Amino acid sequence: MPISGFVFLLEGSLLSPNPGLIFWTAITFLLLLVLLKKLAWQPILTALDEREKNIKSAIERAENAKEEAEKTLEENKKALQNAEVESDRIIKEGKEYAQKMKDEIVEKAHLEAKKMTENAKNEIEQEKQRALMALRDEVAELAVKGAEKIIRTNLDAEKQKAVIEGMLEDITSIKN
Repeated sequence: MPISGFVFLLEGSLLSPNPGLIFWTAITFLLLLVLLKKLAWQPILTALDEREKNIKSAIERAENAKEEAEKTLEENKKALQNAEVESDRIIKEGKEYAQKMKDEIVEKAHLEAKKMTENAKNEIEQEKQRALMALRDEVAELAVKGAEKIIRTNLDAEKQKAVIEGMLEDITSIKN
């Protein structure tokens, strides 16, 4: 194709500059801009502003919820710490009370054992005193009987010796 044919193609095409077409295109574009500004621009801006407000509100609510959650978490940590301290205190008091009760029971047992030992010693001492008194009474009675026998018999040395040996046998038999 020759160059002249190429120019012909350009003259009637959209790529060729035509001042009238440029003028009317600019006017149409400006009218379209004015029309869009009057009819669509304000609703679009209002919708964008409202969307921006909703997003800011959602972000604020999320931040508030996060702060509230952090505050609640901190309160829960403090409550847990207080509960641990309280449980440690209760356990400590329980151990102290148990130790005190144990000590009291042991002390009571020692006192009871001491009391029982004292009572047993006193009872043994009383029985010993009764036995000694009975033995003294028996010895005195035997001595009186022996003296009576000695007085009734002649004071022969052999007879006196036999009487004393008899009394000793009586005393020995009484003890056993």
